[in-house]
Amino acid sequence: MIPGEPIFSKSTRVLHINQNNTLEVCRFAGEVIRRGELVAFPTETVYGLGADALNQQAVRNIFSAKERPADNPLIVHVSNTDEVKRVAKNTPKIAQVLMDAFWPGPLTLVLPRKNIVPDVTTGGLDTVAVRMPDHLAALELIREAGVPVAAPSANTSGKPSPTTAQHVMDDLGGRIDMIIDGGRVVIGVESTVIDVTGNIPVLLRPGGVGIEELQEIIGRIRVSTPEDVSIPRSPGVKYTHYSPEATVVLVTGDGVAGAIRKLAEEYEGKVGLLLCRETAETVGDMGEKIILGSRNDVESIARNLFYSLRLLDKQHVELIIADGSFSVEGVGLAAMNRLKKASSKLIHTG
Repeated sequence: MIPGEPIFSKSTRVLHINQNNTLEVCRFAGEVIRRGELVAFPTETVYGLGADALNQQAVRNIFSAKERPADNPLIVHVSNTDEVKRVAKNTPKIAQVLMDAFWPGPLTLVLPRKNIVPDVTTGGLDTVAVRMPDHLAALELIREAGVPVAAPSANTSGKPSPTTAQHVMDDLGGRIDMIIDGGRVVIGVESTVIDVTGNIPVLLRPGGVGIEELQEIIGRIRVSTPEDVSIPRSPGVKYTHYSPEATVVLVTGDGVAGAIRKLAEEYEGKVGLLLCRETAETVGDMGEKIILGSRNDVESIARNLFYSLRLLDKQHVELIIADGSFSVEGVGLAAMNRLKKASSKLIHTG
């Protein structure tokens, strides 16, 4: 236990980790998880809001803190592949292949659920979503908790996912017991989710692992359609997600620069621009401008996306015009998916 730090408090505790204290902090936080409380923690993708996945009341507290719809399933986090057996009835061969290739990492597998996992964790489904994060603090926390950890993104439901501890505090301060501050995350968008319970794997949500990487390992993958969303088997597919306070307009196609410039000039309120580097060079000096990265540097674009949406909200812009001219290969597909979900309008230019 960390000297002088109580396990419970009415205020949200923020504990900063470094090379010397990570194990101590995670041991303390693991005790908090075991007691049925909520701990936000960093992963390689975004910050997660963790609770004992097998404790119904603790998981209900996640939904309450986030104001999350009850039928939106949670991802269960484990610290090693053997722990999958604790929550899943079986592990299909293709799931084992994917675990060997991508775990620890930003890939979530939807598997047949064991009854030990309560309905509140799975949204009442007969499946459970499982992943092993690629982050030292996350893995240490799960190990120290001694239980599988249910952890959606640590934000108010519908808002951009948090990529720093401050983002978590902005949304959930006073609602949760603890935040482990591990700095800004590396990937910046959530994990890829793939359902491996059927004959053909189904991509439910694009994320940190590109579909091209998956296809290299397992071949054919079906991409989910809007018809699959009526009963969500994955978080992030049914409800409004990733939206800042400002209205977002996404511009795609070959003529993005001209369209963005025209929209910004015509709008009478305060405008924020999320731009690829190439577009920024031709748009000129207008609005609150943030460069996400080069069009082909999709890792930078993904890492900066949620961070920049929140930054523009802090600057009180009323309209965010987003540049969608970047590549949708790899994690670029996830970045485009998140922008489309955040946007109230899509403009495609010729």
